[in-house]
Amino acid sequence: MLPQANRLKHRRDFQAVYQKGIRRSGRYFTLRGLRQRPKISNKSIKVRTESIVVSKPPTRIGISISQKVSKKAVVRNRIKRQIRGVLRHLLPRISSGWNLAIIVQPTAVTCDYAEFLRELEQLLAEAEVINGN
Repeated sequence: MLPQANRLKHRRDFQAVYQKGIRRSGRYFTLRGLRQRPKISNKSIKVRTESIVVSKPPTRIGISISQKVSKKAVVRNRIKRQIRGVLRHLLPRISSGWNLAIIVQPTAVTCDYAEFLRELEQLLAEAEVINGN
């Protein structure tokens, strides 16, 4: 599982990513991404002065897989588990402040973990989401 703070769950968040975000496509996945606005908060210090703290929210990731990929829920769930495993591996390298939606293509049924890793890493690098590339 991905940590709770890194999950994109709500319909309105997915819709915002689809409507306003960038799009990168590969053989097995389509990556949609939208940069989040930084959160600004006023925190008072003991000396009664205010400082403005700007923090980037964590990157949130959602996976969308339709019945067009496979009619069998077992197959779809296996693919989602493999994608989450790849994302756990890549999460430390992903820069913060993004909403990402990963849409699985029907060709992903024949894919294995190494191919998922290679393609997701490539799509994240193209979208300039991964640090260090």
